[in-house]
Amino acid sequence: MKNKKNSKNNGKFQLFFQKIANIFVPLLPAIIAAGLLQGVTNTIDIVSSNFQTIWWYQLLKMISWISFTYLPIFVGINATKEFGGTAILGGIIGALFVQNENMPILKNIGNIGKMILPIVNKNFYVGAGGLFSALLVGFFVAFVEKNVRKIVPDILSKILTPVFTLIICGIIAILVILPLGEIITKILFLFLNFIYNKTGIISGFVISACFLPLVSMGLHQALILIHILLNDPLGATKGINYFLPIMITAGGGQVGAGVALYVKTKNKKLRKILKDTIPAGILGMGEPLMYGVTLPLKKPFVTACLGSGFGGIAAVMLHLGTITQGVSGLLALLIVIPGSQLLFLLAMFFSYLGGFVLTYFWGVDEGKIFEMYGEVGK
Repeated sequence: MKNKKNSKNNGKFQLFFQKIANIFVPLLPAIIAAGLLQGVTNTIDIVSSNFQTIWWYQLLKMISWISFTYLPIFVGINATKEFGGTAILGGIIGALFVQNENMPILKNIGNIGKMILPIVNKNFYVGAGGLFSALLVGFFVAFVEKNVRKIVPDILSKILTPVFTLIICGIIAILVILPLGEIITKILFLFLNFIYNKTGIISGFVISACFLPLVSMGLHQALILIHILLNDPLGATKGINYFLPIMITAGGGQVGAGVALYVKTKNKKLRKILKDTIPAGILGMGEPLMYGVTLPLKKPFVTACLGSGFGGIAAVMLHLGTITQGVSGLLALLIVIPGSQLLFLLAMFFSYLGGFVLTYFWGVDEGKIFEMYGEVGK
């Protein structure tokens, strides 16, 4: 009975994170492109000022700026849709979390100046909580719309339901949800800053070593929101994500484990599988190697996780960061801070080496390999 209850709770937990993933995964192409454009143009700005008057160069910078600045609108659309509401209503309320000096609520009123909002007792200001607020408001818009629709007569529903939904959600959004989103964001940044700066190499080892288990359960998708916040050029980290390189090294430990298995085992079937899956793992597509080899064999999965921790330590000590997300493995050379590519390769080397050594000496179980893949010569 207890196991059934735990299984049900785990199912709800995974469903929640799946919904978060469904909201942010469709946004990744734009975020990845914007991050790369931002990294390239920032590098060019440091090297030369000759491009500042060229229109197409400024267009590239504007595309990157728009992608991050107006992201709350798209998060509001996707979140409202995911929770069963009308997407455009979520987008409109999400637009409240995009600071624009032309907003009527920010206009100066005679000698009074900008109006003071009730409850919060300050001027309207989006601050750092826009993205989290857009996520919360998506759920709230869907909830309000469903309940308003139950009250409004069917004949007037198409007109009154969206009007009442926008009014109710707009008021709650700027007086309650926005301040709440800002508090959550500040707490998150304080927590991440504490982990990275105060626990140092310990956190590097633990984060990298624990990342593959998250991937195996699909829970890593829930981290997309955190990566977006860290890569926001207007955020606390100025667009640099110091945590993603640590997580990327997790894949290196698994590649090292795969190479160790290939070197040590005599099982032809396993060696063939490894020959096909290791190259993909090197390029950041580690699922075939994980689900086809290390996870079923158990011991190599554990040694891969522990071995990758050494790469995580190196990532922290070398102060690696990324300017966007979306790729892993050696393809991450495209997204690390320009000029830090060699340092990133060094961190991956420690990850490969850690996974290889631990697996070679403690992770190869020929009995388990025979059980999973059959006779040695086949």
